[in-house]
Amino acid sequence: MDLAFVIPAYNEEALIGPCVEAVLREVKRTGINAEIIVVNNASSDRTGEVAAAFPGVTVVNELQKGLVHARRAGFEASTAELVANIDADTELPEGWIDTVLTTFERQPELVALSGPYIYHDLSLWNRFLVRMFYYISFAVYLLNRFVLRVGSMIQGGNFVIRRSAWVKAGGYDTSISFYGEDTDIAVRLSKVGPVKWTFGLPMLTSGRRLEEEGVFKTAGTYVLNYFWVTFRGKPVTKDYTDIRPGDRK
Repeated sequence: MDLAFVIPAYNEEALIGPCVEAVLREVKRTGINAEIIVVNNASSDRTGEVAAAFPGVTVVNELQKGLVHARRAGFEASTAELVANIDADTELPEGWIDTVLTTFERQPELVALSGPYIYHDLSLWNRFLVRMFYYISFAVYLLNRFVLRVGSMIQGGNFVIRRSAWVKAGGYDTSISFYGEDTDIAVRLSKVGPVKWTFGLPMLTSGRRLEEEGVFKTAGTYVLNYFWVTFRGKPVTKDYTDIRPGDRK
């Protein structure tokens, strides 16, 4: 199966380099042909320039600021059947591509695959709290997917979707600004086919939002919007703060 990476990036010149390097390492290690698309999302820094310096990377400029707008632009610029959505502050661990391809090959009915974050720069205590949060979330995922059958769970910034299924589901809802976008994808794709979340697909990422806003506040916001989107169809939280090195508000 062919694979594309879509990486939305707003003012990410400090982190987009390591993100792309990690993808290129995995692609080279596995020997697959992969599209790598960085969406320069209305950045005012050198994000696009840094990304374009890597051979084999396509930079798409999306002037409408917003995560969902950027994901949609990257999806439309890609052609692969499997589209991996990662974030500019993430880094693929070794074996990530192998897990994705093997899982989709063994489960041809699967329409999406996702896994947890590993916040490599958080304190040991905060990483423990995050792990506990994921265990609780996994139980909720099992309940919603297999018992209530009202949706599934996707971790934004660490998920792969099947193109044909996403087109059938209607594509990205650009009325969603930030919170709840991943749950919206999970709920709508689950009506097309199985959406799987597994601890076997971890992704390294920055804990900058948790450090800035606090683990409990951040987790609470995500949980609230997860349930709101799952049972009400739209997120309750409309506003969000961009947290970037050098421009924190």
